[in-house]
Amino acid sequence: MKKFISLLIITFLTLQIAYAQGTAGENAKYEYRQLIDMPTSGIMERGSVGLTTELLPFGTVIAKVEAGIFDNISIGLSYGGSNIIGSGEPDWYPFPPGVNFRFRVMNESVLIPSLTVGFDTQGKGEYFKDEKRYGIKAPGIFAAASKNFGLLGYLSLHGTVNYTVLEDKDGDNFINLMVGAEKTLGNSFSLLIEYNFAFNDNSTNEFGEGKGYLNMGIRWSIANGVTVGFDLRDLLANKQWDASSADRALMIEFTQKI
Repeated sequence: MKKFISLLIITFLTLQIAYAQGTAGENAKYEYRQLIDMPTSGIMERGSVGLTTELLPFGTVIAKVEAGIFDNISIGLSYGGSNIIGSGEPDWYPFPPGVNFRFRVMNESVLIPSLTVGFDTQGKGEYFKDEKRYGIKAPGIFAAASKNFGLLGYLSLHGTVNYTVLEDKDGDNFINLMVGAEKTLGNSFSLLIEYNFAFNDNSTNEFGEGKGYLNMGIRWSIANGVTVGFDLRDLLANKQWDASSADRALMIEFTQKI
């Protein structure tokens, strides 16, 4: 009986790995809207809905819901706070919640990347009330380009230009640049890497030291529309408000067409 149950479990996991279709791996059914922190040119397909939850250091939890409302247009809302997991009083983010809007300007072709413009007001990490900013600033207004290549599966390259419009009380609000890549590892896994130059967070040593933010992560499509991930963030130890080794974070994403 134990052998039979073990065989069933192994068979189930094998089928899940082989046929799971989330946002990771060669069998990915949905597009990334962001790698780890940086926006990509991905959008929600019309009639699809996504729910993403991120678990970050300091007991921080951020939940986001997104929906594809028209062809090439998707919207989203997000909210969270720090010290939600742990003890003591939660420190909720300021209201109203974060807003996300995306418009696909140009679809990818053989020679040109896809291009999406939009805005996202959701920052990450702790919220500093005096400076009225998040530890990791929100993207704000952005333009993102993405291009896919066949290379032992797929290799996706991403670039984003952004301007944070709401978090400028620290006197550091320059146009910013982010670059990143995704490499599929089989049908259900993907490796992510991104670098945020943080040109909008380097004029003082209070928040960023000027080295930028280097993040890495792995994604696993565990079931149809369900993707989980593990991230290592700030590998260059750029942040100054809590200088330490790389942060660890978890995410889970559920996406379905309705």
